[in-house]
Amino acid sequence: MKKNKIYIKSYGCQMNVYDSNRILDLFRNKEYEIAEDPKDANLVVLNTCHIREKAAEKVYSDIGRINKIKKNESKDNFKLVVAGCVAQAEGKEIKKRAPSVDFVVGPQSYHNLPDMLDTSDRIVSDEFTQNEKFKNLLYNSSGGVSEFVSIQEGCDKFCSFCVVPYTRGPEFSRPVSDILIEIEKYVNQGVKEIIFLGQNVNAYHGIGEDGKSKDLAYLVNKVSEIEKLSRIRYMTSHPIDMTDSLIETHKTNTKLMPFLHLPIQSGSDKVLKDMNRKHTVDFYRKIVEKLREERSDIALSSDFIVGYPNETDKDFEETMKFVNDVEFVIAYSFMYSQRPGTPAQKKDNVTLADKKARLSALQSLLKEQQKNYNKSFIGTNMEILFEKKGRHQNQYIGRSIYNQSVFAKSDNNLINTIKNVKILNSTDFALESSI
Repeated sequence: MKKNKIYIKSYGCQMNVYDSNRILDLFRNKEYEIAEDPKDANLVVLNTCHIREKAAEKVYSDIGRINKIKKNESKDNFKLVVAGCVAQAEGKEIKKRAPSVDFVVGPQSYHNLPDMLDTSDRIVSDEFTQNEKFKNLLYNSSGGVSEFVSIQEGCDKFCSFCVVPYTRGPEFSRPVSDILIEIEKYVNQGVKEIIFLGQNVNAYHGIGEDGKSKDLAYLVNKVSEIEKLSRIRYMTSHPIDMTDSLIETHKTNTKLMPFLHLPIQSGSDKVLKDMNRKHTVDFYRKIVEKLREERSDIALSSDFIVGYPNETDKDFEETMKFVNDVEFVIAYSFMYSQRPGTPAQKKDNVTLADKKARLSALQSLLKEQQKNYNKSFIGTNMEILFEKKGRHQNQYIGRSIYNQSVFAKSDNNLINTIKNVKILNSTDFALESSI
């Protein structure tokens, strides 16, 4: 009997990576093998992202390539599934435009996929059923040192540039006990680091064993009681959900890593208001002050959008001043692009030339800050959790407590070990060490 094989491609964010791993779990349970190439599979899943302009077009391009494989006569019972946020936002359009797609399933209903494949109907499944989804998932480690854990999904913030509330639904938090069961499974399989995921992860408000709502600070402290777990991280946070209890946990909990990704998007209050971010620059600065009072060495990263509709030169100068003042260890910056279905979509009125110039200036400043930050560790000792082999012989790559990439050479296998190393050199993006 010919073995079934599944190939899955993830687009976009870490949440999609988590979802893809859970989809693989569902089909491992159905005795599917994992294929590294769609040509070797008879089930192909495209787990899509809708956050960027033209994201759907990339999916249709991939559908075209997969369709050529599907038409091969040697392919028996070949199925093509489009999952994720593009599926949620454009399910009926996908079925109309790409008849070769067998099933379309949104990010809150992919747990139904195995049952869907047993039907002869071509189905669009786009219900918001987060609670049902998590009840029906399986949890196996992907085999790495670090594992993502989705603790919160959806968004109630409705930033004017973002499609997440429409593709992931309203904010939903998983019960504490369910998260603990999942993490304990991973730790028993050798995982040493857990990264909590959520569209607004610090808005977490899951039910505890006492039936009362618990915040992220409580969850961090509860999970840290798992003895064999060494490190905890979380992403992505929203400034208005950054509570004092969570800030204090960065000081008191030694397993919570001193690194925080806290997107602001702009250093201009006018632009933040247009974005419907619900906070000001001063509000964000005060959070940074509190964090650094509690944990002086905390490393901060952020996200920025330049060229947002109606952004002026003055607005951009305020962003540059803000970045200069706060100093980020790393940040992700993008030119504004229209997101279909968002309030900002029809207002794009900053020229491409201005967007490019502003992005170049911002990225130069951010790169310089990152370079200087990494240089400051030369000659110091750091604890590194090694995750994988490097490109060179006997080279291993790991992460510092500040989330920097660190590489070292060793004749011994360092994977899944925490070693105290000396930093010898730095690049813009990584640190070189010796053991």
